[in-house]
Amino acid sequence: MQNAFGQPQTIVLLGGTSDIGLAIARELLSPATRSIVLACRDLDAGEKVATSLRTDQVGVDVVHFTAEDVESHGDVLAEIAAKHGDLDVVVLAFGMLGEGDVTASDPLAAARLAQVNFTGAVSASLATVVQLRQQGHGTLVVMSSVAGERVRKGNFVYGSTKAGLDGFAQGLSDWLAGTGVNVLIVRPGFVHSAMTRGLKAPPFSTTPEKVAAATVKGLGAGRRIVWTPGILRPIFVVFRHTPVAIWRRLPLG
Repeated sequence: MQNAFGQPQTIVLLGGTSDIGLAIARELLSPATRSIVLACRDLDAGEKVATSLRTDQVGVDVVHFTAEDVESHGDVLAEIAAKHGDLDVVVLAFGMLGEGDVTASDPLAAARLAQVNFTGAVSASLATVVQLRQQGHGTLVVMSSVAGERVRKGNFVYGSTKAGLDGFAQGLSDWLAGTGVNVLIVRPGFVHSAMTRGLKAPPFSTTPEKVAAATVKGLGAGRRIVWTPGILRPIFVVFRHTPVAIWRRLPLG
């Protein structure tokens, strides 16, 4: 249960080795925090990360979680809740970027990307919401992307999965209104992280730490959607309404 200052006691990270997710978990740490759960595919990598988070006050558990194994999601979240009690903040931060040239021509690669980024995210979100509704409170943080605001041709499969996830999260937020359960949608631009290493950074790129700071600020303010950096919001308003003939000629990749 969050304390009077809105500080979470239990934080769950779905995608437990995500650079952005871990930055958010660290930003959320407070004297009230008692437990962090890292749910990830690679348990060894998760354990290495856990050592940097554990303290005498904060326990860190690492549990196996695979985005594609949707049949397991309900059990994973139920087991976490059974062990740790109320889940105050659950951060959904797993995902794949994929290579645009590959996913555009390889149906299996495209399907796997969609399975992780959209199908797995929908399943994990709803499995989380089941637990949050049972306890009557809590927040699900969904890592979306500005890539879903208007899908670019350079990596349109990835962009379309984020567009789908963003729309789902908005609908989920509306459906949960009045239940005590909240959804925060985070739309970062290009983030310097393990997922984007080696890629050319566009203007207004950011870092996991800056995304985390904006996310936690949004949580404290009760926001529904956070753009990070904020300058991207007006830029993408323009992009959204750019005529197709012009959009296709823009050097956006």
